[in-house]
Amino acid sequence: MNLGQPLGSVIQGSLIGGLEVRLHPDISVEDMRVGKFLVVQGMRSRFFCMLTDVALGTANQRIIANPPSWEDTFLREVLAGSGTYGTINLAPMLMFTPESNESFSTTNGKSANPFVPSSVTGLASFQPQTSTSMELMPVKTIPTHFSQVYEASEEDFRRVFGWEDDPHRKNFSIGKPLDMDVPVCIDLNRFVERSNGVFGKSGTGKSFLTRLLLAGTIRKNAAVNLIFDMHSEYGWEAVSEGKQFSTVKGLKQLFPSKVEVYTLDPESTKRRGVPHAQELYLSYDQIEVEDVKLCSRDLGLSEASIDNANILYAEFGKSWILQLLNMTNEEIKLFCEEKRGHQGSITALQRKLYRLENLKYMRAACPHNYINQVMRSIEAGKNVVIEFGSQSDMLSYMLVTNMITRRIHHYYVSKAEKFLQTKNPNDKPTQLMITIEEAHRFLDPAIVQSTIFGTIAREMRKYFVTLLVVDQRPSGIDNEVMSQIGTRVTALLNDEKDIDAIFTGVSGAGSLKSVLAKLDSKQQALVLGHAVPMPVVVRTRPYDAQFYTEIGDAAWEEKSDEEVFAAADLAKADLGF
Repeated sequence: MNLGQPLGSVIQGSLIGGLEVRLHPDISVEDMRVGKFLVVQGMRSRFFCMLTDVALGTANQRIIANPPSWEDTFLREVLAGSGTYGTINLAPMLMFTPESNESFSTTNGKSANPFVPSSVTGLASFQPQTSTSMELMPVKTIPTHFSQVYEASEEDFRRVFGWEDDPHRKNFSIGKPLDMDVPVCIDLNRFVERSNGVFGKSGTGKSFLTRLLLAGTIRKNAAVNLIFDMHSEYGWEAVSEGKQFSTVKGLKQLFPSKVEVYTLDPESTKRRGVPHAQELYLSYDQIEVEDVKLCSRDLGLSEASIDNANILYAEFGKSWILQLLNMTNEEIKLFCEEKRGHQGSITALQRKLYRLENLKYMRAACPHNYINQVMRSIEAGKNVVIEFGSQSDMLSYMLVTNMITRRIHHYYVSKAEKFLQTKNPNDKPTQLMITIEEAHRFLDPAIVQSTIFGTIAREMRKYFVTLLVVDQRPSGIDNEVMSQIGTRVTALLNDEKDIDAIFTGVSGAGSLKSVLAKLDSKQQALVLGHAVPMPVVVRTRPYDAQFYTEIGDAAWEEKSDEEVFAAADLAKADLGF
């Protein structure tokens, strides 16, 4: 199929149901792929469409009743294109109608088509506009009968998705179309201003997609990132999937001056050879009842235990956990008699909270506030990765992320309110994007109304904080929260409930579900939402040596392990450790 060769003609369709296109006789139906980006040229407008279905058709039912023999190639060729043909269904996503001074010159009283290549029409071809001058509009009509369908050209992709070096936008290439070598870009400024999601079943490369997006955000300075790294995949390096063992660089290796790594398990971090990681400890007096409530499922706590925790907090304040853990049965009984607590519930709460003593990062008291230290790093524009190491169970993950995020929420709300009052640019908070994995555990419908993550997803955009949620079970996320997810980068999903959840709040979702279900299990994703003009299927950008060169800090030079650890030991000696 040569560039400019029409693929087929629009034969019927509707604005809601999409367009049905009959392929021309010389176009093979096997060249059509679900998710392909095509353009339809109407009489006045150009329509940018996604291919959503492929079908076979016949002009006469007798052909189906008495099909030609496979060996009879002559009869099959006679029927091809007339008696038998291929059809495709298109979902129009965007349209462009040129202004009157750009529109058609006339020939013999008929409109000339400004979009069709000059090799086809003999007329001057349409000149592409820049991203700032071309206005793409939502589709509010459809092309006429027999409008011609063409493969999208590189210029079409640039018209719709822009290009990475566009000086007017912070564009980042997330991948390429399935059948073309042209970058598909997302607008990072629009990406970070709303909460976003990376979804896909296990083994489809969610972590690589997330690392790709985080690297782009850091490279373009679109936002500061706080990453709760449950499986230690984003900080220094991660294991690459494949038959042979290999590793890929983490964000600290790509951006050594822009990323700081904090660890809840220093021994694990040291074993993996991560240099310059800072230790992070938490104390019992930093844990509030709301933090425990989020972990009630993992701790096995009842509503009665949470109610009694509030009684304890009202009596003892920040030291309520230490007081509880040190209480004897007699002291618990006396306390319940005086404060109208329930002895059984408080005893159960004490027994369950003993699990906190097994957490390596938990202390009775800390020499200084490590959460404030993380906050200072973020305030300085540093991207923070918090590694969990061996402390990657759900109890630790939910407790730590909730404790830190709740304090960030309080800080950002107060700072944003000050900025709204003063209007001083120096008071404007740095845009922050918080990355959490296993997001359905934090955004479950049963608890989302009372958790900080539900609050951030619903309303923190106005306070300059958004989420990047990573999950393999989007159906477990509250529908209201899913409807607030601005951009969704979705790898293969098989479960119908998960597929339905991805399209919560998305118009025209029916035609896109078939596209998502047909993705390959590796290195393919459907991107839709706020940061892209229209949904698009991409072959995701490889996370390899070429990517490191293109995206990483220019000042970073690869060093051997011996050089890295020698520098780390020298730094410790200088600091007196």
